Amino acid sequence: MPEDVEMNDSQPQPAAAPPPAASTLQHLKEIASVIEAGSLTKEVRRISRAVRLTVALRCRLAARDVAAFLAFALPHSSEAFARLSSLLPKEDGSEMDVDSAAPAAQVSIKHGLPEIEIYCYLLVLIFLIDNKKYDEAKACAFASITRLKNLNRRTVDVLASRVYTYYSYVHELTSSLAEIRGTLLALHRMATLHRDELGQETLLNLLLRNYLHYNLYDQAEKLRSKAPRFEAHSNQQFCRYLFYLGKIRTIQLEYTDAKESLLQAARKAPTTARGFRVQCNKWAIIVRLLLGEIPERTVFMQKGMKAALAPYFELTNAVRVGDLELFRAVAEKFASTFSADRTRNLIVRLRHNVIRTGLRNISISYSRISLADIAKKLRLDSENPVADAESIVAKAIRDGAIDATIDHANGWMVSKETGDVYSTNEPQIAFNSRIAFCLNMHNEAVKALRFPPNSHKEKESAEKRRERLQQEEELAKHMAEEDDDDF
Repeated sequence: MPEDVEMNDSQPQPAAAPPPAASTLQHLKEIASVIEAGSLTKEVRRISRAVRLTVALRCRLAARDVAAFLAFALPHSSEAFARLSSLLPKEDGSEMDVDSAAPAAQVSIKHGLPEIEIYCYLLVLIFLIDNKKYDEAKACAFASITRLKNLNRRTVDVLASRVYTYYSYVHELTSSLAEIRGTLLALHRMATLHRDELGQETLLNLLLRNYLHYNLYDQAEKLRSKAPRFEAHSNQQFCRYLFYLGKIRTIQLEYTDAKESLLQAARKAPTTARGFRVQCNKWAIIVRLLLGEIPERTVFMQKGMKAALAPYFELTNAVRVGDLELFRAVAEKFASTFSADRTRNLIVRLRHNVIRTGLRNISISYSRISLADIAKKLRLDSENPVADAESIVAKAIRDGAIDATIDHANGWMVSKETGDVYSTNEPQIAFNSRIAFCLNMHNEAVKALRFPPNSHKEKESAEKRRERLQQEEELAKHMAEEDDDDF
């Protein structure tokens, strides 16, 4: 006889409730412990990781969280605690964030570490900027810069570079960049004496941005040419340097070097830095047009950039056709956009390229054409269009843009028969430039390779190999996160 079975055990058990999420204050305490570990072991990589974690946490910061963290990280009798607490906005009727929501292990740190103090300055500065309290942010930035002048520790360099960036950013938001130029120069001198290469990179870019903001291109070039150069430590700072270098070269009419710098900056920038890549592409398009090149359509159809590059697509089409009237219409239609991008003066230079492109098309289409008809087709609106057309044709012939002669007696332009381009050295030159580009990219990839020390001397066991692969995966993840940050 079958036994009776109780049905209670067959009922599905309710799923265990997920553990409560850690509070913002608990995350900040864990970041402080990471900074402490990096300070004690002198590992700059840990400090960089703490900065990345802070960037991911900044959208959740509240005044009570920052105030509670200051009370946790700084001694109450310290000058930094009193100064930073006074800068935070007071929230009436609000309670401090309680850690009981997240039953994590209690975190304790060692007071008096300069890295923790500078991190507190950085955290308050970020919070004030995000909340648009610019006067308090400027006071906090000035206090942090004053404190940094008395420190010379390699573990502080990563935090100091971020403080420098936000120090310049808050003054840019308040239209007072000129006021801090002397301070930035003094900080760059100090970073050079302290051999702080990351600080030198950051401050050089901030100074270049400061000069270019006021169109001081000559001063920017003098500083750039005399500043010490070394291997880049930050991909973000190197991308910014290439972008500023490309802008300087463009203004100085060195279009070939400018094109190389701008395209390299756009390629090296992380995919998440869309705004930066859009600016690089805008300037690169103008430079290529000034060089007489026509950018491919795929440049304008990149993901997320189509709307931003639409004015430059219409401008490129006008230059490609060689229609001076269409070029004027596009320049007037998007005048505000070009002024905001600070490319309007460069677009004025394109007028000559439009005329030359139209003249080249006329030279290919007609074996003989009168100068009056050339002036009419180019839509020259001067007082003596025939004389202007004659001078334009003569200059184009002298520069090698067209292969033709001028019959002054009859007022004609006679085009010579078009030769076979493959009988010249042009295909060889183009092929050689592509090979040089590929070889250069290969050399940069080889230089970027990293190998563990003494890997050729000792044979590793299976356990060491697993540990090494795990460390390499973590390092690759950190490098990817670092590329996505700071843009």
